[in-house]
Amino acid sequence: MKIQKFALLAGLALGTPAFASDAPRFNSFSYDGHTQEKVSVGPGQYRNPILSGYYPDPSVTRVGDDYYLVLSSFAHYPGLPIFKSKDLVNWTQIGNAIDRPEQLDFTGMRTSQAVFAPDISYHDGVFYIVNTCVECKGNFVITAKDPAGPWSNPTWLPFEGIDPSIYWEGEKAYIVNNRAPAEPPRYDGHRAIWIQEYDWRAGKMVGDSTQLINGGVDISKKPVWIEGPHIFRKDGYYYLTAAEGGTSVNHSQVVLRSKSLQGPFVPFAGNPILTQRDLDPARPNPITSAGHATLVQTQHGDWYATFLGVRPYDGDYYNIGRETFLLPVTWKDGWPIILPKGQAIPFVGTKPQLPAGTPGPLPTSGDFGYVDDFDGSTLAMQWVGVRTPKTPFYSVERGDLVLGHGTPIGDLNGVPAFVGRRQQHPVATMSTTLRFSPETDGDRAGLVAMQSDRNYLFFGLTRIAGKPVLALYTSDKGVERMIASAPATKGPVTLTIRADKDRMAFDYQTAAGKSTLIENVDVRFLSTKSAGGFVGTVVGPYAWYR
Repeated sequence: MKIQKFALLAGLALGTPAFASDAPRFNSFSYDGHTQEKVSVGPGQYRNPILSGYYPDPSVTRVGDDYYLVLSSFAHYPGLPIFKSKDLVNWTQIGNAIDRPEQLDFTGMRTSQAVFAPDISYHDGVFYIVNTCVECKGNFVITAKDPAGPWSNPTWLPFEGIDPSIYWEGEKAYIVNNRAPAEPPRYDGHRAIWIQEYDWRAGKMVGDSTQLINGGVDISKKPVWIEGPHIFRKDGYYYLTAAEGGTSVNHSQVVLRSKSLQGPFVPFAGNPILTQRDLDPARPNPITSAGHATLVQTQHGDWYATFLGVRPYDGDYYNIGRETFLLPVTWKDGWPIILPKGQAIPFVGTKPQLPAGTPGPLPTSGDFGYVDDFDGSTLAMQWVGVRTPKTPFYSVERGDLVLGHGTPIGDLNGVPAFVGRRQQHPVATMSTTLRFSPETDGDRAGLVAMQSDRNYLFFGLTRIAGKPVLALYTSDKGVERMIASAPATKGPVTLTIRADKDRMAFDYQTAAGKSTLIENVDVRFLSTKSAGGFVGTVVGPYAWYR
């Protein structure tokens, strides 16, 4: 039997039989994206967001003249994307920290479970990521000498909570994170920030845990979801920054400081140091939900903060997820301020005084497009699927992406034959050319736009009552229904999705010409507000057939 080598999403080559000649084949994938806000970026300026689309919970660290960023990816695989930059503005993805099936098993995980809010740091020639696998095994550390990978298998840490980060002091390390308070919770969302020493040589926690913050800046006001803590030291003080208010419209960033690492930590009277919750929600082109910041000092002594925010198209509706923004940090009377109260996050800022960075192979903000011709032997690192694959379900061969067998979307105990790229703009056109002949009723192959396992749409070829059909299905909260259909003809079909904020149109082209199946489809069910969770829409080829 002929053996064809192909890859898991991680790029891990395995020897396995080639897929059947009648398996769905996708020839290229193209993307053209545009922002909804029109701004001009001049010389010496940069555009926010610095990473557009579903790239939330940014953690940044500097090593010499290089900056590294890691972001949440939840149950998408490969996970924990790693970016590198010289100037904090132009970022290039260099790898995925979770890229081998044996590292983490996401079986049974919903799209918005698994890996939350990673933290990246560097010590003694080694990079560290400390993270939480929600509904998995809890908190863990992975390490790498090269941040592009490979990263180690997890070392699991026995403490409750989420959002750990490492503070390094000399040869000692401490982990600070969100845990339950040292008392019965007084209200829903009552959490606390704790610290405990971490023996990085042995890979284990040592000593007692100490509660640093109970509830938040002022527990009498019942602050909710104090999380994402980071500690750094400056001018004799330990500064603790954390998010408050939850990751939606009430999100904020606060800061406290202490002369001792064990506290007591005193809050800044001017908190929060970043929020947009007090601004008019009806303002044009708003950036909202800002928080979960990490501060970093440049090699020249300046301070900057990376943080998440969203760009809703209407109210609190946005389909492309939480994004990464950058702002300078100013110091006043010994306290850091990311943005004065009442000011809107700017779309354009002055570039840091750093050597000019090189844009990555794909621009990360503004208007841009790309074409993936599937001309290699593996998929590019920007492609992700849902949950950890146990066996390969795709191959890249001779300019085609070939999809094998997977489980239907929504089966949490399996992996769908789906790979996608983030929709990074509210206005975007995504297209692929498909060759597939469905042989059994219900077989399908085409493009999927997925916000969650229950909220998605399928546009492509299927078979109904013995006849091939081009169809659009939508699923809202797990209820799937057909929206439109047309008879299918033999031969390749080019499928195109045109997104415009809360609307989508669906075009197809065959040898007979180009047609539109349906326009003006309301896709607010792909928004976070409708679907829930923490991710953004991912679009790409999908197949399910027998």
